[in-house]
Amino acid sequence: MTFVDSHCHLDFEALAKDRAAVLARAKDAGVGAMLTIGTRRNNADVVKAIADANENVWCTVGIHPHEADNDRLMVEDLVRMSTHPKVVGIGETGLDYYYENASRDGQLTSFRAHCAAAREAKLPLVVHARDADSDVAQVLKEESHQGALCGVLHCFSSGWDLARVALDLGFYVSISGIVTFKNADDLRAIVPKIPLDRLLIETDAPFLAPAPHRGRANEPALLVHTAGRVAEVVAIPLERLAEQTTANFHRLFGRAQRPLA
Repeated sequence: MTFVDSHCHLDFEALAKDRAAVLARAKDAGVGAMLTIGTRRNNADVVKAIADANENVWCTVGIHPHEADNDRLMVEDLVRMSTHPKVVGIGETGLDYYYENASRDGQLTSFRAHCAAAREAKLPLVVHARDADSDVAQVLKEESHQGALCGVLHCFSSGWDLARVALDLGFYVSISGIVTFKNADDLRAIVPKIPLDRLLIETDAPFLAPAPHRGRANEPALLVHTAGRVAEVVAIPLERLAEQTTANFHRLFGRAQRPLA
């Protein structure tokens, strides 16, 4: 039984300072593959190097919405950066109106550039959405009309309306450790509505450590706690959840070859 952590940040200091041990613990916990996420122009080479050094780690390239005003990439830049063989997706991109570390106009411009790059590169989009459901849904609908898009709503904590729009467009939905939190009843009510063949799981490490590890740095090894809670919520055996979410990851991120048995 192996799991895929579909979204983590192996370049962030909390994980990078002892990355070999982090990866070893993940393997021991049954996490057989990981996707480490690009968030800035200047970490693209770092995430590529991490993926290159580890057979069952892949990466994405992109600009997090928090960085959208200060760190912009043109469509052609994103496409060029995505030609590396271990790059399997575009992002993380999207909209965050909770912190608003970047202007809404800057976030929207960046989001649309990532959508265009994903279409051109024929790679899935990794989408961040916080307190911006209606605008994220509108952008995804409008950009999909320009040409087919696929991707994932990562670390999903939004409402069902956004999930339904994304699913109708062919997107996947990824569930993080938030599903284990005591105050996450609304999310736990939505998870069973997500078709099993569109469901992913993630840590978003080093953030959002699941219960019973809240308050510490998250890491891929702790994905098993999220997986266990998701399996309970959707009422399937943990083994089936592992098999299904692993298959889903490799279907969405088609450039990622399956880990060797």
